Amino acid sequence: MSTVPGSLVLIEPYAHRGGGHHQHTLTTLAATGASLVVAPAGLSEDLGPLARSGARIAAGPDGAAARFLLAAARTAEYVSTAGLRTFASRRWPRPVRRLPHQVTLLSRCLTEAACLRTARRLTPQAAAVVILSASEALHGLAALLGGTPHLRFVHELVTTEDRPVRWLGRLARRGEKRVVALYPTAAVRDQITAAFPSLPGEVRAFAIDDGRRLTEAERDGGRTAFAIPHDAKAVCVVGGWWPYKDIATIDAALARLATPLHVLVCGTPLDDAVLARWHQLPHVHLHTVPGPVADQILRLVYGAADAALVTRHPGVGKESGIVMDAARLGVPLIVSEHDPELTARLASQPWVQSFPAGDPDALAEVLDKLSAESPDRPGPSAPAVLDLYPAAEQAAFLTATYTRLTQECRQ
Repeated sequence: MSTVPGSLVLIEPYAHRGGGHHQHTLTTLAATGASLVVAPAGLSEDLGPLARSGARIAAGPDGAAARFLLAAARTAEYVSTAGLRTFASRRWPRPVRRLPHQVTLLSRCLTEAACLRTARRLTPQAAAVVILSASEALHGLAALLGGTPHLRFVHELVTTEDRPVRWLGRLARRGEKRVVALYPTAAVRDQITAAFPSLPGEVRAFAIDDGRRLTEAERDGGRTAFAIPHDAKAVCVVGGWWPYKDIATIDAALARLATPLHVLVCGTPLDDAVLARWHQLPHVHLHTVPGPVADQILRLVYGAADAALVTRHPGVGKESGIVMDAARLGVPLIVSEHDPELTARLASQPWVQSFPAGDPDALAEVLDKLSAESPDRPGPSAPAVLDLYPAAEQAAFLTATYTRLTQECRQ
């Protein structure tokens, strides 16, 4: 593959996984101009628009150093997987049970380094090099092994560095000067900076406003596709049911409903036992769209809904793709008060109804009120409430930040 001068280099280690607002951001950013996308494990089938965007795609390592680093990463991943099985029992001491997770951090670091080496080889004069889904650890080591400065979006703190990994991080501490961490929310920033006080970083929303609000035709099409009468009320629950999502509160609230409600569930993984229970509830009309879906189908799901429903456990502060989708698409939002900063931002918005996190009675009351009043739709100014930027503005920010970083590295 020939080099690409002046490209925006986008590294997405999880581009092979389907669905999610991570893929939406990748595709939208790549379409802003001459871009190089580095996807070490290839692309998922639903990233067809990315392949048609005109971006150059490196679906694997390029160069001997990148191939070696990626091979080492996959070996580490294999060791981690085997360790998770071996040390799953609680009879093992906690430090032993945590060892596989530490190896996972090393595997992710080596994967990032392989991608950075590929980017350096293919685009030596990049406008910006950005890891869109970066590890929460070993930032400096990734920069040193990768041989190039870079920006990295750190979405959450999943696990912390134990002694062996912390030792590696300290050896590579000088590499942190070649990195700027980008945190989608202030809560994530506070978590990461507490663990890595010398790591440069700033808060910047990850999701991007592509300007494609839902049309009336899509709303009508969504209602028709799911056979939902126009005078009925519907909410959508989008995305996989991950541990930070409070599905139990939705479960309890739906059992307390006093009025009929259509519930659209879209994503993976889902809990079939919970869905079977919802099917039996007297006031719930359930529609399921399992698995990663193409953007056109997801827009129909949002279009069919009177509101998008987001419930998380108290204290979860990572960026919500569904909240961002609601603002950019023009979908009213029902959201738990799990993150004080997010709650404060949305407090005065007429298109948002909030309820105390973990309170099924309060959620049931909000859902029942949908039958009496139609919530307002977010207007064109809604994305600004969440600092949701257009793709061109985000690309300009990344380029300016990267330019400043490279200048500081030369000093």
